Amino acid sequence: MGDFDCPKIRNICILAHVDHGKTTLADHLIASYGGGVLHPKQAGRLRFMDYLDEEQRRAITMKSSSISLQYKDHSINLIDSPGHMDFCGEVSTAARLSDGALVLVDAVEGVHIQTHAVLRQAWIEKLTPCLVLNKMDRLICELKLSPMEAYNRLQRIVHEVNSIMSAYKSEKYLSDVDSILAGPSGEVGDENLEFIEDDEEDTFQPHKGNVAFVCALDGWGFSVTEFAGFYASKLGASSAALLKALWGPRYFNPKTKMIVGKKAMGGGSKARPMFVQFVLEPLWQVYQAALEADGGKAVLEKVIKSFNLSIPPRELQNKDPKAVLQSVMSRWLPLSDTILSMVVKRMPDPIAAQSLRITRLIPKREVISDRIVSEVLAEAELVRKSVELCDSSPEAPCVAFVSKMFAVPSKMLPQKGVNGELVNNSTDDNESDECFLAFARIFSGVLCSGQRIFVLSALYDPLKAESMQKHVQEAELHSLYLMMGQGLKPVASAKAGNVVAIRGLGQHILKSATLSSTKNCWPFSSMVFQVSPTLKVAIEPTDPADMVALMKGLRLLNHADPFVEVTVSSRGEHVLAAAGEVHLERCIKDLKERFAKVSLEVSPPLVSYKETIEDEAFHPLDYLKFLSGSSYHIERTTPNGRCVVQVQVVKLPPALTKVLDDSSDVLGGIVGGKSGHTSDKSLETQRTSIVEDDNPVEVLKKRIRDAIDSDMPAGIADMDKEKWQIVWERLLKRIWALGPRQVGPNILLTPDYKGKTTDCSVLVQGSPQVSERLGFVGVCSNGDLASEASSLATHSLYQEAETLENSVVSGFQLASAAGPLCEEPMWGLAFVVEAYISPLIGQLNGSETPHQQPEQYGILTGQVMTTVKDACRTAVLQKKPRLVEALYFCELNTPTEHLGPMYAVLARRRARVLKEEMQEGSPLFTVHAYVPVAESFGFADELRRWTSGASSALLVFSHWEALSEDPFFVPKTEEELEEFGDGSSVPPNTARKLIDAVRRRKGLPVEEKVVQHATKQRTLARKV
Repeated sequence: MGDFDCPKIRNICILAHVDHGKTTLADHLIASYGGGVLHPKQAGRLRFMDYLDEEQRRAITMKSSSISLQYKDHSINLIDSPGHMDFCGEVSTAARLSDGALVLVDAVEGVHIQTHAVLRQAWIEKLTPCLVLNKMDRLICELKLSPMEAYNRLQRIVHEVNSIMSAYKSEKYLSDVDSILAGPSGEVGDENLEFIEDDEEDTFQPHKGNVAFVCALDGWGFSVTEFAGFYASKLGASSAALLKALWGPRYFNPKTKMIVGKKAMGGGSKARPMFVQFVLEPLWQVYQAALEADGGKAVLEKVIKSFNLSIPPRELQNKDPKAVLQSVMSRWLPLSDTILSMVVKRMPDPIAAQSLRITRLIPKREVISDRIVSEVLAEAELVRKSVELCDSSPEAPCVAFVSKMFAVPSKMLPQKGVNGELVNNSTDDNESDECFLAFARIFSGVLCSGQRIFVLSALYDPLKAESMQKHVQEAELHSLYLMMGQGLKPVASAKAGNVVAIRGLGQHILKSATLSSTKNCWPFSSMVFQVSPTLKVAIEPTDPADMVALMKGLRLLNHADPFVEVTVSSRGEHVLAAAGEVHLERCIKDLKERFAKVSLEVSPPLVSYKETIEDEAFHPLDYLKFLSGSSYHIERTTPNGRCVVQVQVVKLPPALTKVLDDSSDVLGGIVGGKSGHTSDKSLETQRTSIVEDDNPVEVLKKRIRDAIDSDMPAGIADMDKEKWQIVWERLLKRIWALGPRQVGPNILLTPDYKGKTTDCSVLVQGSPQVSERLGFVGVCSNGDLASEASSLATHSLYQEAETLENSVVSGFQLASAAGPLCEEPMWGLAFVVEAYISPLIGQLNGSETPHQQPEQYGILTGQVMTTVKDACRTAVLQKKPRLVEALYFCELNTPTEHLGPMYAVLARRRARVLKEEMQEGSPLFTVHAYVPVAESFGFADELRRWTSGASSALLVFSHWEALSEDPFFVPKTEEELEEFGDGSSVPPNTARKLIDAVRRRKGLPVEEKVVQHATKQRTLARKV
């Protein structure tokens, strides 16, 4: 692998929506330049990169796999990635290891939901994209478009993709401007001016050479460059001038032999743009000549003669016109040459790419330097510099990134080494059937087999080496392989810029990690996944004796799949979380047949819900009442009567709830008091548009304030607007805790203790810890309050109240983690808990033996915790509780004749249609809808069944939404009584059904009639 220098290497991935032709395109590239592993006749039909049985059966790619191609004097590492939404985790792993991306778009279907996702991924990872418009033949054969109509369609697709990219650019531009404005005046560095360079230009322009028009199935493709070369001598113009003229509103005047604009051609003439006249019309003529019965073969012969194509006569005499067309077109406009020449010219080599991507790979960290860490920092900066320069010299520090681990059957490993010697592939562990290889890219230095290297996790910090022992391990690399699809070719060493598979890291890496020859190295930033695993099922073996095998299988599956999550629930079930149904089916199949090899019982999907209260009209006065404690509250007393708990609850504005939920990782870093760069990383994972060096606390504060302003009720007076802002400023200064698990979307506020204490009881005051951490309020001590309190009650009573603060918070955490409806987490609620503690009876009388009573009911802290939890749950029940369910965004494509059955399926699934529009120039309708996650299981199968396979659907998680139905509905008004009677025969509504189903699953009591009709059955026969 040392034959190629860095400038001669390209690392590219193929990204696209499902079924847009990625693997077919890869087949043609492999057939031409893959070293003979695939015959050209098989290209497009074999799907070489889909080597798993399940992939061949379903005809979709399920994992990213790499192959090395030799094109002219270049080495091209090609990574094929899946297009299905369920496997977008694999797209992230492929994008991290690449420098450029071929983005495929179907010329008929156009831009789809996953096209947006992969363009976003390429933008986040700072890849250089090239656009490939595939399935050009469908415009001619299926849609029967004229060249002019086809041109308009292609132009619209290119424009749409450019508008997506410009949206990402403007988002980056705005965030950069914000960061400059937020920073100290005058500090505008080069990094901040980066965005100015190419903002006004479209990303994809055919005359730039980064757009190709191809038909992967027939093996032909072209870019405007090829046709500019063909016509340069014929039209007597320079190829550079033709290059610019062959796309856009440029016309050729045959009389003057000039390239002119639309106006110069005259309004009445039926002029065609040059792209139509010189590119599309010849293609259409060749297709018509080959495929139509009366089409003259003269056109084909003219093409063969003009371009000196060497086609065997037996191929031209083939009875199948499609085969004749394919043999002519694939030799006239060879697909692989078009694509790979574009890759070599337009995509950067590793040296150029890594200097561009360094801010994404290893963000610069602001560290206060002292003498002890300066040496470590200097070396870490040296390592970062060598990654930026892609230094491939043996002396350079060796740095690589492992994006995923993948399992290979041990028998598939090469039996011979680099020099042809036999290799012993037996592993030390007992999992000998499967061997784990690391899918890695070398960013600096040289990696050799047998080398010892440090494995750094994403949380490693070289400045705190003593406390970071668990985040760093030392490992020995057994062997390196060059990946050839399914095959593996052993190599002795690999230089920077190459993609390799590494054996020997199975025990050290779970999903991804940074490899470094030195401990003084910052780990690479975490990868961004577009969706999270939302589909959960509980798994158990059919035979309980196989439990050990299942646990081992789950461990291996968790290791082998970058996107699956394996957890043990609070009830002791083994829960498997996958991205969607197809992903889940593959995981279950792998468990049964590869990893566990036991028969399994899979539960129905476990759907998560949330609990909230009914939306109220958000008016400043409501919050003022809530703040002052004059609104309705619930009161509970501890069993020993010493502590009285009063709880009020109010609903938070939706936008604020969403910000708190989305920022849970950032809040974990800030509220949990973790180190700054960790929260920086989690912030970057959550919100990729934020600049790496930004202060996460300031960004979060701004987002919270923006959310509150955006939720201001419409149509309120200016005075009320000011009041709204003042009220919220006061609320934000009183945040005691967030829940559940310290980071959720529920808030516990400190009680308002001004004049609140009664004659002999003391209020548990709490402290606004979260507000202090978020910078809404300065750090304050409660010393004054303590002295105040000591004058009202004994000092010991005040100290006891202070120790009960944690009990109140714990009670709130328990309540917010398990609501009253079906013990699901609460969503978007704010609580004020006022706990008054009174002295023991003995303390009031002055006696010294007051210890018998508390022991009877257990420890007081536990009693307070339970009472707070019960009071919070009761308060929610009193305020019209509602169930919140998760919704998928669903994109459907359906022919006109199947619209009826499709709408019937959507109606049965409680879906809400957002928009429907006809795709121009095709018989397909695109429908966007929201489908509840609970109703989505089996949705795609049912849709295919009802529409005879003509409809396709893609589901991606969208948001949480409260059900408007009251689960405890009882008819009260005259109209309701007229419709439902006295209430005994009211059918349970959707919310109640969902709640009862969850309660049954959790083993909680369910109110239902066990006997529906308690009358004895009478038989007509008199045998009794």
